[in-house]
Amino acid sequence: MVGFLYEVGSIKRMVVKRMRLDKFISKATELSRKESKRILHAGEVTVNDAVVKDPGLHVDIVNDEVLWAGEPLSVATGNRYILLHKPEGFECSLKAKEYPIVTELIAVPELGSLRIAGRLDVDTTGALLISDDGSWLHRVTSPKHEHAKIYELTLASPMDSDAQANAVKEVAEGILLEGDHEETKPATLEFIDETHARLTLEQGKYHQVKRMMGYFGNRVTELHRASIGHITLDGLDKGDSRFLTPEEVAKF
Repeated sequence: MVGFLYEVGSIKRMVVKRMRLDKFISKATELSRKESKRILHAGEVTVNDAVVKDPGLHVDIVNDEVLWAGEPLSVATGNRYILLHKPEGFECSLKAKEYPIVTELIAVPELGSLRIAGRLDVDTTGALLISDDGSWLHRVTSPKHEHAKIYELTLASPMDSDAQANAVKEVAEGILLEGDHEETKPATLEFIDETHARLTLEQGKYHQVKRMMGYFGNRVTELHRASIGHITLDGLDKGDSRFLTPEEVAKF
């Protein structure tokens, strides 16, 4: 394999430039290396319009055109950093269970290598950061780095001004959720009206927003993550995604 270095902010990555054809096919599809060799020997693969049967041929993964049964194949070049506006009805998991998975909404090669920073429930919408860079994902989610997340929520029961003031005060001081041994970190709760609020958190306990509202005897009926750190959903409709800019990546 031959590669070159590129830089995202202060992050250097090795991008593989040339790769064995059987490995390229395996990475670009769900085929094993053995299965990749089988379709090569069957003459089903072309490289730059020529049928190639040699699995050991090294292809330029950026400039060579590789087709299998007439369909183009591609692999990732370096790490991917993606912002997705998650809609309702999608799971933040690696394998589909009851619902489709969020990576089905993203049209990039090698979906299996992508991981999610800070999962959202099936019925929760909003900002998801997705990458194949494990150390970067850790920085996004680690409490040490304190990247604030803003949630917009709808409550089942209205809260009057006294209840709102009490909730704002307690959340700012930290509350002990059922089953936990430590209070939540101080957070910012702002009420828009009696049933709508905005909550800013710098930690991510299990179902934290819903449990925090449950602490006050209420229930969240709609939940949306509006931002993660400096990343917002401006310009993205539900189900849409975009690559982060190098400047956005470097801020985490």
